[in-house]
Amino acid sequence: MILGGLLGMAGGLLGFAGVSILTLTALGLTALVYGAHQLGFLRVPYPQRRAQVPHDARQRFPMWFIGGLYGISLGLNFLTYVQTPILYLVTAAALASGNIASAIALFLAFNAGRFLPMAVNYLPVSDIAVQNWLARRQESAAFLDGGLLIAFGAALLTLALL
Repeated sequence: MILGGLLGMAGGLLGFAGVSILTLTALGLTALVYGAHQLGFLRVPYPQRRAQVPHDARQRFPMWFIGGLYGISLGLNFLTYVQTPILYLVTAAALASGNIASAIALFLAFNAGRFLPMAVNYLPVSDIAVQNWLARRQESAAFLDGGLLIAFGAALLTLALL
């Protein structure tokens, strides 16, 4: 929520006022490019961290402190490893909205999607079984992500043309 609020406020201060043909076109083209990246057709810069909290910190600090570090890292999104470039689109859309409430709503939806895989821990299955299942489907997830990005980009470009 903090990141979304800051981006919405920054967008408002920069004079962005929400949906425009230029915004739809830029977001649509970016989605198409990153979709092609996820599908393996293009190589596009994809900056991100490879780890969340240093592993040795788990031995040096109490669990409540480590939990706080993870919470802050996950909440700010850019401090963690994110497997989808959708984060970049959500960030650009939040900034372009120029509206704090809209930007927060965008990040709430994005973070809900990030939380869903962790919700599996509430099911009566072992953690290792979940990790193995996710690992076996990582390539399929990247393919699905690429398809969603392409579809989203095409939809945004279509809206820009209307």
